[in-house]
Amino acid sequence: MKLYYAPGACSIGIHVLLEEIGKPYESEAVNLREGAQHKPDFTAVNPKSKVPTLARDDETILTEYPAIAYWLARDNPSAGLLPDNLDQQTHALEMTDYAVSTIHMQGFARQFRSSAFSPNPADEDKVKAQGKQIAEKGFGLLDKALAGKDYAVGSFSIADSAIFYVEFWSKRAGMTLPSNCAAHLDRMLARPAVQRVMQQEGLA
Repeated sequence: MKLYYAPGACSIGIHVLLEEIGKPYESEAVNLREGAQHKPDFTAVNPKSKVPTLARDDETILTEYPAIAYWLARDNPSAGLLPDNLDQQTHALEMTDYAVSTIHMQGFARQFRSSAFSPNPADEDKVKAQGKQIAEKGFGLLDKALAGKDYAVGSFSIADSAIFYVEFWSKRAGMTLPSNCAAHLDRMLARPAVQRVMQQEGLA
């Protein structure tokens, strides 16, 4: 397998899952700031021009965070990335998608790329404020879901990898996490797999 990632981007969560699995894999950094995702070398791999992108051993390509995370979990059952219980599996997928599609794509995207949400530069502060409100609401909901638990569905799962990366971004955005989310982030940062990824991506 080969992971195409950008240091500190959402792909960090997939990077963590690969380290948790423990099987050999390759990785290649994609410089988003220099627009490498739009150049032919990368668009030949993923014409969506985004990370994470996973090239599997059979040379097929997987894209989109929830899909990659789900496949990794199902293809590596011994890693325990999804619980056996159907309801817990469903909640893990639900929380993964919420972290990615709402907190990331609606909340942080507005804060980090406000110009993409308005043609008028004068509106960008309002866009950022709206993004912060979306992220804060999201963390509030996650905080309730994490109450009394170390991880999203009790034991570590793919949901925690997605929740981790948006929690990690909160510092970059100058946000204060609610207590259960803050404790979850600390717990994730203490995991050996996460520490290895932070080192590999130059974020330690």
